[in-house]
Amino acid sequence: MTLDSVRITGQPEIDRYLTRSVESAAMLVNGLTVTTAHGRPVTPPSSPEARLAAILAHSPSAGLSPADADHLAGVAVQLAPAFRTGEPAEPVAARLNDLLVRHGAVPNLHGAPGGPLVLAFHRPDATLADAWAADLGAALVMVIGLGQAARLGRCRADGCDLVFFDSTRNTSRHFCDLSCQNRAKASAYRARRRG
Repeated sequence: MTLDSVRITGQPEIDRYLTRSVESAAMLVNGLTVTTAHGRPVTPPSSPEARLAAILAHSPSAGLSPADADHLAGVAVQLAPAFRTGEPAEPVAARLNDLLVRHGAVPNLHGAPGGPLVLAFHRPDATLADAWAADLGAALVMVIGLGQAARLGRCRADGCDLVFFDSTRNTSRHFCDLSCQNRAKASAYRARRRG
């Protein structure tokens, strides 16, 4: 049960911080590991500089270096199975638990003196890459631990491996975006017409 400013509800609610972190995890997986998107082959960036450019295109972050981006490519590989429906739960959990331990994930409150406190899952002295890894891994663990793993998905359109976080009320999302949904519907229509 969660409290919000207007009412008490019986539905699980995932807060904005968690949503933002899970969406960032999806962005990292999509930008650094996916080999097919929207029906076309794509090549994941292979150099540290290209990886940094891919991350910054979706999530500007001051202070992220090419070495950090290179490190985050390995993190993205570990996060990816959490989004793939049908993956056995135990190996996914083991990978995420390992990620949390290696990057020192510790829930705590950070804040500038006199400013608001912010929930974080990294040590205050963590490197930027470790902070990203700990925060994104902890967000995925929380979603799964809250029984909301069905919200972590991979596009069901042929030729698309992009992942997403389903924030719909009834967890009805099946595609990464409208273009893949339209492509899948058109393909199904053509198949019905042929049959």
